Amino acid sequence: MAFLEKVLKKSDALDMEEFLNNLDKEDETMYEDADAFVKPFTLAADADADIVLNEARGGNIVLLNIGDLGKRNAIKLKEMVSKIREGVYSMNGDIARISQDRVLITPSRVKIVKKKGIQ
Repeated sequence: MAFLEKVLKKSDALDMEEFLNNLDKEDETMYEDADAFVKPFTLAADADADIVLNEARGGNIVLLNIGDLGKRNAIKLKEMVSKIREGVYSMNGDIARISQDRVLITPSRVKIVKKKGIQ
């Protein structure tokens, strides 16, 4: 029983928020050998759609935050996402909403599994 108490106390002491916030603390030299990147962007202005498309054309995956624009101007959000979707499909990439505020955009040759249960 003493062993279980120690295990349970350690899990209580774990600060999950601190742990998750420190996931991205890495040495910058790890980027030197990468063939592609996963880049987070926030969709806020018209120019952001072109930036997202250029990143996908360059072979990078974009994690796009649409939450702020969606709250401010749903019509503008629809226009910009439509523009991005057309551009992504024209380059044989892929796009999918992965949460309420996030859209995933991939370059050509990277497809997003959109149906649950496909392995």
